[in-house]
Amino acid sequence: MQRLVFATNNKHKLEEIKEILKGKYQIIGLNEFGINEDIPETGTTLSENASIKSHYIYSKFGIDVFSDDTGLEIDVLNGRPGVYSARYAGEDGNSEANISKVLAEMEDSISRTARFKTVISLILNGKEYLFNGKIEGKITTKKYGISGFGYDPIFIPNQFSYTFAEMPLDEKNKISHRALATAKLVDFLTKKD
Repeated sequence: MQRLVFATNNKHKLEEIKEILKGKYQIIGLNEFGINEDIPETGTTLSENASIKSHYIYSKFGIDVFSDDTGLEIDVLNGRPGVYSARYAGEDGNSEANISKVLAEMEDSISRTARFKTVISLILNGKEYLFNGKIEGKITTKKYGISGFGYDPIFIPNQFSYTFAEMPLDEKNKISHRALATAKLVDFLTKKD
């Protein structure tokens, strides 16, 4: 089975990607590879941040690697938190604080439309490839569910009546922004083989 390094120390993202790719690829996170450093995300777009992370690992270790960056874009907040989603309420990346800040900023907004976007940067044999995934939905007025991570308790994807945090992981992994970007990554890798 082909091994791929996923440039993340986020155990939730790693678990999700491993589940999506199980049986196809052996995914190794940075911790499992012995890399514990935090890679700075200094880009102003999701694509830039994904690219920064994969280039950082490739230039240091010369291994095939992929990374992702994900953002929640809320229309009434002019696309915020966007590229700053993980640290929206502060540098410590506290999900509870991020959710509270979003709900406070939206307060009585009638418009609740939003989308999750993921960009995956793959470096294979020194060449970079980008894959995008997006899912439209809306933001709730309070938290629902205990599964998932990040903004999952306040995001309801279109055509559903419950949040990502109320969804079983296998259901979320069929429709999520990360699943859609990952499907494009797998399709590309399958055609390369």
